[in-house]
Amino acid sequence: MSQHPPRLDDRRLDDRKMDLIMGRILQAGVLLASLVVLVGGVLYARTHAGSSPDYHTFKGEPENLRQLAGVAHGLAAEDPESIILMGLLLLIATPVARVAFAVVAFALERDKLYVAVSLAVLAVLLFGFIHSR
Repeated sequence: MSQHPPRLDDRRLDDRKMDLIMGRILQAGVLLASLVVLVGGVLYARTHAGSSPDYHTFKGEPENLRQLAGVAHGLAAEDPESIILMGLLLLIATPVARVAFAVVAFALERDKLYVAVSLAVLAVLLFGFIHSR
């Protein structure tokens, strides 16, 4: 007599499905960020081909890339540095999206403790992004 594991309802979000979706979010985020950085890097290399860098003076990041509006304008103008920065922002946003998904998934499971913990983690992440300099 063979025993079959209990059949899971396909509509229900169980731990395995949640782990799989979280893993896919992380994979997709990293792959998308890598692709964006690669495109920006290729454009940057093409734009700056033949120029030699000045390693004696550190200039920092351009002023327009310190705000999201500046990055958006740079993306519209196909600025390679803005494209690279957007890839880095996507990479940073990937684990934040994972935590946001966890909030929704735990809410669907009606797990109040993990919803509260995930919301606290999300709040700390967002607070850090908003108030960082």
